[in-house]
Amino acid sequence: MAVDASGTRAKLIAAGERLFAVNGIHGAQMRDIVRAAGQANDSAVHYHFGSRDGLLSAICQWHIDAMEPARVRRLAAQESQPDLATVIADMVQPTADRLQTQEGRYFLRITAQLAGHAGVRSGSVPPPIVSRALRAQLEQVHRICAESMPAELAGERIAVMIGALTAALADRAVRIEEGGPFVLDESAFVANLNAMLVAALLAPVPALRS
Repeated sequence: MAVDASGTRAKLIAAGERLFAVNGIHGAQMRDIVRAAGQANDSAVHYHFGSRDGLLSAICQWHIDAMEPARVRRLAAQESQPDLATVIADMVQPTADRLQTQEGRYFLRITAQLAGHAGVRSGSVPPPIVSRALRAQLEQVHRICAESMPAELAGERIAVMIGALTAALADRAVRIEEGGPFVLDESAFVANLNAMLVAALLAPVPALRS
């Protein structure tokens, strides 16, 4: 009888999700993930995912796929020329919704670690960072920002924005696990975060050296 590997993969993903979030994507040990998943074979991660990066990609891809329908709906509901506040809100909300589950909070703590590898400055944003809809949202942000500043500066600001966004959500995720306290409830937190991101993106353009 063929062995169903889906259960083992799911256990490894769940264990990796927690340990990558808590111990870091570079600090988590594969043997600890294997043991936490209830597996005896130290090569289980390599067998099912190819490598540490393969497991990390599988974890991220699950959440990226889960957020995709909400992103698609929000893009479809936009007016033909949405303003930056609308685009940012539509981009942030599906990610912020990950705060509502333990698995989602682990994911947010992982993405904060991955943000520096997003490739926004170079214009090449590889998986597991974005989906098709999220890429479209980032392109919207870049287009709007580039109307009032050089395209290179727009890319730089978006990269900083992603770092700020992922850091803020990861911090909120940790504080939820710790039981707070919170000055703002989740709705107000997200609204304030959106406003801050828009203000940062549209800050006055400094005189740039050539």
